[in-house]
Amino acid sequence: MRGVRRQGHHQGAHLPNHFAGPHAPGRPCLLDARHRHQRSFSMTQTINSSLRLPDYAVHHPAGTANGTTVFLLHGAFGAKEYWRSQVQAMIHAGYRVVSWDAPGYGLSVLPPSLTIDHCAQVLALLLAKEAGARNVVMGHSMGGMIAQKAWVYARQFIHGYVLSATSASFGSPDGDWQKEFVRQRVAPLDAGQSIPEYAPSMLRSMMSPGASGKPVDLLITTVSEMREETFRAAIAAIVGYEGRSILAAIDVPVLCIAGELDATAPAQVMQKMASKIAGAEFCSIQEVGHFGWAENPDRFNHAVLEFLRTRGFTQ
Repeated sequence: MRGVRRQGHHQGAHLPNHFAGPHAPGRPCLLDARHRHQRSFSMTQTINSSLRLPDYAVHHPAGTANGTTVFLLHGAFGAKEYWRSQVQAMIHAGYRVVSWDAPGYGLSVLPPSLTIDHCAQVLALLLAKEAGARNVVMGHSMGGMIAQKAWVYARQFIHGYVLSATSASFGSPDGDWQKEFVRQRVAPLDAGQSIPEYAPSMLRSMMSPGASGKPVDLLITTVSEMREETFRAAIAAIVGYEGRSILAAIDVPVLCIAGELDATAPAQVMQKMASKIAGAEFCSIQEVGHFGWAENPDRFNHAVLEFLRTRGFTQ
């Protein structure tokens, strides 16, 4: 697997109003009409000029057989390293892959106030720099929220979505479920536990009983290395997110993929979200919880690759 790790500092955050990456000559593409339509879009919202590019890695940087780049956005608990199985599967299938560390993760700078909107603007910068002829943004959990919000900043670069175990809104911060969500994740830190001490049990409580394997181990290791300030900031960012109005505006192929046993982003909630997006597909993976891509990577990867193939993201 070929990979290049990059970290950039963007001095001017102006994005081009038109997408400049043409399809490779002579290659059939089922998305040509969509692509021409997308080029006419200008951004609906402007980008903060002080933002920097995040830390990220480009896999298969020499190009691909099909001209599609997949951007991988991790969740609140994680970092780009935990996508190993997905990166390998996508490269094997011929896709170029870009995986990032969201603001506050890895070497990416934690802003004074981390929000989903802030992350979406940073993602827009990354898309402007690394976009290919066709681009699919795949976001898990918090990463799925960021992916949706990026539509208002960089839709001309986005030709498809895979939204994993996520939501369009956290709901009312004052709700009983929402309060319990925050309490379960922050109370151990307030009581003096470190992230390495309590992350394994927290993560396993979000998975199917008996979930195991190298991807699960990698997930636990990756989350255990998170900084506490990032962990707390990410929880606050999720609680403050409201993006339901964006769903109706999204007009590219979308796969909403849920875990049958996920209590954090329940399958029925994701199915309802999919119904709000024109032409979206919904898929539920049986016998997995919140981290389907780690609990059953073969089934998860198959669902994603089949979506990409049937929606025209192929050679």
